[in-house]
Amino acid sequence: MKILHYVHLHFILLFVTTALLCTLVLIQITKKQKKTKQLTKEKYQSTMIGKMLEIARIDTSIFNIWPYVSNLQTNKVLSNKIKERELIHKVYRDSTQEFEHVLLSTEKENNFVVIVVDKKKKKIMGHYLLDQDGKYDLVA
Repeated sequence: MKILHYVHLHFILLFVTTALLCTLVLIQITKKQKKTKQLTKEKYQSTMIGKMLEIARIDTSIFNIWPYVSNLQTNKVLSNKIKERELIHKVYRDSTQEFEHVLLSTEKENNFVVIVVDKKKKKIMGHYLLDQDGKYDLVA
């Protein structure tokens, strides 16, 4: 009878330990999902002040977007299949030099993830899923 009691306690302890480990793993997975902010259409359009000017991708004043891009890939907004050097499609700035739009390529043609950067505050406002052609009023 005593041995049966110890076996029973052993299985209960094993069950509790397994449940605790599973809970810890789920907490770690949740922490790995970094926060990204999808902008509304209105908020996105409010950052397009005046004409949007295309700038060179090698411009040194472009904000560092790579940590945010990594978060987008972790959250499956962006595919991991696209190579990093092919990811940036174009970069635009508004006429006031306040906002920067970095268009990231997706697996679908003419669909982009646009990262909006507030240059004055030096931070990323969020991203917008752009699925239309001709969205930018460009200066030739």
